[in-house]
Amino acid sequence: MSGFIGEFFGTLVLIVLGTGCGAAINLQKSYAKGASWLYVTIAWGMAVTFGVYVAANLGSQGHLNPAVTIGFASFGFFPWSEVGPYLLGQFLGAFVGAALVAIQFYPHFKATKTSEAGNNVGIFATAPAIKNNLFNFLSETIATFIFVFALLNLGDFDKGLKPIAVGLLIMVVGQALGGTTGFALNPARDWSPRLAYTVLPIPNKSSANWSYAWVPMVGPIAGGILAAGLQYLLK
Repeated sequence: MSGFIGEFFGTLVLIVLGTGCGAAINLQKSYAKGASWLYVTIAWGMAVTFGVYVAANLGSQGHLNPAVTIGFASFGFFPWSEVGPYLLGQFLGAFVGAALVAIQFYPHFKATKTSEAGNNVGIFATAPAIKNNLFNFLSETIATFIFVFALLNLGDFDKGLKPIAVGLLIMVVGQALGGTTGFALNPARDWSPRLAYTVLPIPNKSSANWSYAWVPMVGPIAGGILAAGLQYLLK
């Protein structure tokens, strides 16, 4: 149960801070409207850092990400018996986090009338800069592979100051590899907020682009499994 609770609240914090950044830079009347990619990558990095701290303090290992949980479990770095509670916590926490952002920015959604003006699913979920399903999938796979491989080599990344290192890792992965697809790296981070945007009564919303959603689901899981497999071979 502690695994579920830790992952739920840790992922909730991650998504509130991460998608909150997305809302702040996209929606009309926000003071942060139009902020840079550097702003985005730093915000997501720090969102992960504090999500890991919350999750670890509440009894989980701070995965916050099905690609990490499934990748680790695939090669014995995490018990399969814990995978279900972790995944449930991650997906539910991400949905509730996105719902809180929708409430926080509700007047700004009302003030942003069109997708072109900034009211689009990109606040909550990822989309490719250039749509090419094969290369979008490869981008997510490669970026997640680098992230999870580095994560495995941090050791117990939820201990001490290591969550800060995890945040810095997210930041540099975003800066180096995230410009192609928005670096989902995490199926829960993408799917649950995308679902929240779809089902919640958000004013003036546009398409949730579900035709693309398989990429940030399958790509990160493939990258996580490949990274854990390499780590297993190198042990």
